[in-house]
Amino acid sequence: MGMKNETQVVEFVFLGFSGIPNSHLYLFLPFLAIYLVTVLGNLMIFTLIQLDSSLHTPMYYFLSHLSCLDICISSVTVPKILVNFLRQRQTISYNQCMAQLFFLISFTGTEGVVLAIMAYDRYAAICKPLHYSHLMSTKVCSMLALAAWVWGALDSALHAALSTMLSFCGVNQIHHFLCDVPPLLKIACSDTRINEIAIRIASYFVGGAPLLFIILSYSLILRSILKIRSTTGKCKAFSTCASHLIVVVIYYGDGLLNYNRSSAGDDSLGTATLVSIMYCMISPMLNPLIYSLRNKEVKGALKKVLGSCMKTTHHHTKS
Repeated sequence: MGMKNETQVVEFVFLGFSGIPNSHLYLFLPFLAIYLVTVLGNLMIFTLIQLDSSLHTPMYYFLSHLSCLDICISSVTVPKILVNFLRQRQTISYNQCMAQLFFLISFTGTEGVVLAIMAYDRYAAICKPLHYSHLMSTKVCSMLALAAWVWGALDSALHAALSTMLSFCGVNQIHHFLCDVPPLLKIACSDTRINEIAIRIASYFVGGAPLLFIILSYSLILRSILKIRSTTGKCKAFSTCASHLIVVVIYYGDGLLNYNRSSAGDDSLGTATLVSIMYCMISPMLNPLIYSLRNKEVKGALKKVLGSCMKTTHHHTKS
């Protein structure tokens, strides 16, 4: 009984912004602005896809899931950071920490699988155009989307369950600004070998497998594009993949930096904070901008919806 009380931690203290004096004064407004742009931008993409019938295709169906995931990833972390800035106390309760860890791993894991499915969609559209409607039917798309969300949830459930078994021996200072498995393992006083094995296995199956699938899909896509004789045809085929490729590079680039930094021997608190901000805040903000700025169909749908809204407003004003 004495041992249990000795190892129990009620709350954790984040040290991620400890190197920035008066961080609440300088970071609150930028973080709030990033969060609002992220939510509004992704909400715009999601709403456009629901409203415009020309966007009711498999590619945009999965893009709507991607937008939803970006809102979720940002909402798991940023509101708590903003609240802590207002309170001027960088703390989180034990239960909130485990919940944040669960949802963060779930949403980021699901996003990786969704990106892989989107790569398969581009492969089917470019390499198997005659069979596309069968390969990416409504039923297939729904099953793939469900599988992606379940895959992420199962992975996070495993990590969250193993994290609740850790003991911290009264040490509650996390060298980060959010709850994640690697920072918790660094302050745990119990055996962490099972957790480390789980992370390694997950990095192969949840992170590595979708990435390999994306690389394979785009290798086949590239081979098909090179067979197209006309330059216009090649450009058109490649343009349908450009936005997705940029998002994949940002997602996996940030992810590899975030989770492989420790194994490379970089334990700098400042580096950890910067890389995680890129992964959890900047990437979800950039995704809707990438798709809206580079995609003619999304820009066309946006103009159509805005035009319709302006006509309605003008009609009401006249009345």
